[in-house]
Formats: sequence, structure tokens, C-alpha cells
Amino acid sequence: MRLKPWQTTWRRLAWTSAAAFLLTGCVTLPEARSVSCSRSAEPQVRVSEDGHTASVEIDVLTYNVEGLGWPARTGRGRHLQAISDHLAELHGRGEAPDIVLFQEVFSRSAARAIGASSYPSLVAGPERNQRRPRRDYSGLPGKRRPERGEIGFRVFSSGLVTVSTFPIVASRSEPFPRASCAGFDCLANKGMLLAEVAIPGVPGTLAVLNTHMNAQRASRVSVRRHNAAHARQVHALSRFLDSGISDQPAVLGGDFNMRSSEQRFEVFRTEQSLEIVHQYCTDHASLCEVELSWDGDAPWMDTQDLQLFSSGGAVTVRPIRVEAMFDGASEPKLSDHDGLRVTYELSWRTDTVVPPPPCSG
Repeated sequence: MRLKPWQTTWRRLAWTSAAAFLLTGCVTLPEARSVSCSRSAEPQVRVSEDGHTASVEIDVLTYNVEGLGWPARTGRGRHLQAISDHLAELHGRGEAPDIVLFQEVFSRSAARAIGASSYPSLVAGPERNQRRPRRDYSGLPGKRRPERGEIGFRVFSSGLVTVSTFPIVASRSEPFPRASCAGFDCLANKGMLLAEVAIPGVPGTLAVLNTHMNAQRASRVSVRRHNAAHARQVHALSRFLDSGISDQPAVLGGDFNMRSSEQRFEVFRTEQSLEIVHQYCTDHASLCEVELSWDGDAPWMDTQDLQLFSSGGAVTVRPIRVEAMFDGASEPKLSDHDGLRVTYELSWRTDTVVPPPPCSG
């Protein structure tokens, strides 16, 4: 019996989904761990000449490692291991980023390589089966596209992993709500990951957030549909920020999938108040050293990978240096993304009375 076109599509979809599930369904994100405060690395605390202010410098890397498995990618294992090995080499020289936000840790080889990294503290999530919160969302514009990944269940985890040289004293993750994904992105349980990092010598904790948002053309659905999904994810991210950050300093990084999309960017800017590093360093060129190539007046529109920041009640945050990693220049290019590395200065008044970080051991 000859199959009709729609039957062929559904059969191909069924086999591909089943194969992908069998190959990746048992893949879990790396297990959480944390170094104790007594064994943690300690950044150099600088005190101003008048003795009123103290500060430290830390650097944060956000990096989409292209950790996709079959059938989307093949042969990625050696590149993923090379990423882990290179970071370990930098650690040995004292040159590694203090905190790294990884995205697309989907495959078994990706989870193995990132989990075996030289960083003593690690958190990950959401996992594939982590339940998504309900929201009162109607359907997205246009028709549901099962042949484009909208099959009603998740094959992959969120792919989010955060590692740190310093202790991670608490963490929380949350998938994006139901009816807030479009196209092939619906195969992954994308969402948000919060790590509370205790930096020795710094009052309180630093809230470090990691995310990966809905793709544009790669989702293989209409612009209207994938933009609507992205807008819902932006709203969820804003709620997550509001619930996860009280009076803390914060850094947010990830793959925001907003490159060249003014519509997505405008929604993003109206929903949350954190400051984009690219914008700050453009407006304050004398205060922020930029060691990568920026074209045009709005470099934040030329990339998917961004970092944002905000100060807390006791600790002020500002970026002082921006550079690329794994960009094929001074370091190997091992993914379809470059890494974005930002050095921040955290400063506080020495006479400020704040509780110590909730860190023991």
C-alpha cells in the first residue's frame, strides 16, 4: 500500500522521535556538587585608600557548547572533551573563568565532558522530566506542527549547566511554562537555572542565572509563532528573576536567541530591568575594556549570547572587561558559538553590616 505524504511525514517523525528518545532519553545532566567554603579559592580583596570600600574581580563565561546528539549532530564528542580539557588547562595556569554558564549540554558525550570539568561546584537543570508550570496561555499563533518537533513530550533536558570555582550554596531550576515553546525547541525542556554563589570575602551571595530561549529560524516554524513563544519565555524569565533575587547582586547569561530581532529585543527590554553588558560597555567605554570586535552602534543585536547584571542592596556590580573565548583566534573554535567572557568588579562599603554568606564547612 502506497502511503500518502502526510502518512510518510508522520511515520518518519515517529521513527526519528523514538530513536532519539532511546538514544538520549536516559541521558541526565551532571550531578550537583559544591566545594566547601574552607577549601574554596579566594579572590583578592582590594580595599580603597580611604578604607571605606572593598572590591573583588570575578569573571563569568557563557558558552553554548553545541552539545547536540544524533540525529541533529554527529562526531561532537571530541570537541566537547576538548572544551573540558582546555578549561582544565586554564585552571592549571590560574587563567580559567571563575564561573561558566553552559548551554546545550544535551547529549551523553556533552554531559560526560562537562560533568568531568575541573570546576569543584556544579548545578544543572531543568531535567527532561521536570514538570513545567501551568500558565493561562492559549495556543500559539498558527497550527501546531508535530512534524517540526511539537510532539507533546520532551526528548531532551534543558541542557543548562553552571559550574563555579566558588561554593554554590543553593540552586533552583524551572522549565518554561506549557504552551511557551515553538517548533523543534519543544523537544527540549528549556528553562532557567539559578545558582547562589558564595564568594569568599564578599557579603552575601551572588545570584547567577543561566538560560537558553526559543530559536528563531532554527525552530522551523513561522516568525509569528516562534516570536510569540519567545515572548512568553521572556515573561517567565522575568517572574523567575523576581522570585529568585531579593536584594542580591546578580548576573544573568545564556543564549537568548534575539540576534537581529528588534521585536524580540523590545519585548525583552520591557519585561526585565537588568542591564546588558554590551550596552553598558558601549555607553561607558572609558570604564569597560572591550577585547572583541563590535560592529555598529548596537552590538547586542549582533549576537545570541549575552550577559546582564544588576547590583544588590549591599554589593555593587559593574563589568570592567569583555572578551571572547573559543573564537578560533587565540583559542580553538569548538562550537558553533563563541564564548562570551565578562570580568565584573563587585564592591561594597566596609562599614556595611550584612549577614555572612550561608556557607559552612
